[in-house]
Parts: sequence; C-alpha cells; structure tokens
Amino acid sequence: MKTPAECATMADIRAEIDRLDAELVRLFAARAGYIDRAAEVKQAAGLPARINDRVEEVVANVRRHALEHGLPPDGMEAIWRGVIEWSIAREMETLGPGAHA
Repeated sequence: MKTPAECATMADIRAEIDRLDAELVRLFAARAGYIDRAAEVKQAAGLPARINDRVEEVVANVRRHALEHGLPPDGMEAIWRGVIEWSIAREMETLGPGAHA
C-alpha cells in the first residue's frame, strides 16, 4: 500500500485506486450481509423495508463522518442515499412485493 504522496506515476495511483475499490466492494458485501439479516428480522417483526427515521439517522451519521474526514457532506449524502435505496430494494427481495417500502 502506498500513500497518495508515495505514488510517483499514474500506474501507481491507478493500482491504489483499484486496491481501494476492491476493499470497498468487500465492505459492501459485508454490509449486504447485515441488510439481509435485517430483512429477516423485519419480516418476522412485520416491519417495512423503509423506515424513514432510520434512513435519516444513517444520512446524518454519514454527513458527520464525512466532515470528520474532510469530505463534502452533500456529496457523501448523495452517494449514501443511493446505497440506502439499493439496501431497501435488497430487503424487498426478502420481504416480498406485498411489503411496504
């Protein structure tokens, strides 16, 4: 692993970005495991896939983390809202078409 400052060429930079992308996918796969389990728990409890208070709590957390890491909170929120919608759609696969989104 090289830091950005240690990257001397575009090949170095691309290799590090590719490495990070692979790690991000691994982390999203882990997150998906929790989403799948949430769908099972929600199904047993009769809960909908979309719980608006939780959506906004997740967004607020991401905005706070973005600020802590010097990233633009609006941009991170936009990305995360996409992640949230993907997660809700994944839960709906378990909950079925009759479940409320």
